[in-house]
Amino acid sequence: MSKQMPEAEFRSAALELRDEPFEPEVLSSEVAFEGAVWNVRDDRVHYGDGEIRRQYVEHTGAVAILALDDEGRVLLIQQYRHPIRHRDWELPAGLLDIAGEEPLEAARRELAEEADLVAAHWEPLVSSWTTPGGNDEMIHVFLATGLSAAPTAHAREDEEADIRVEWVALQDAVDAVLDGRMRNGILGIGVLAAAQRPLVRS
Repeated sequence: MSKQMPEAEFRSAALELRDEPFEPEVLSSEVAFEGAVWNVRDDRVHYGDGEIRRQYVEHTGAVAILALDDEGRVLLIQQYRHPIRHRDWELPAGLLDIAGEEPLEAARRELAEEADLVAAHWEPLVSSWTTPGGNDEMIHVFLATGLSAAPTAHAREDEEADIRVEWVALQDAVDAVLDGRMRNGILGIGVLAAAQRPLVRS
């Protein structure tokens, strides 16, 4: 019969959990495909006693916004995503593709561009590598409260031209994620993180 860890030690061990940087020797690194938005990189890496080869998407990084109104409703947008052939529900989000722009400033810009909103209060909510086996994207999700209409509406085109916008009770969004009815990963991380907060500032 295994001996159980004392509760205090268990809590301490859990608090110490964190991802660890690791920098193996990169033997070669080339752009295998140059894309319109992202490139695919082909790396040969010395690993252990051998060598591995990995191809992955070089990503600019991104931001997403969990906008929460005074009634505890979260702003969701629905738009067409060609790789999955779905109009999935998402959080407002966008790329870190402007040189020198900090993630928070990008989040402010994206909330105005995608939802015609500005927020009085901003807080980091959660950050995540979206697909660490296939790209190097890190997305930073911010909580935005104290919402009001942006001074001007943003012109939209392509997939953004027919964005559908809905305000949904946070718990309803959590239920839809856990039921498998909404499967966007960033949306899932965002609403689950927001639901864990004991107090949301408005």
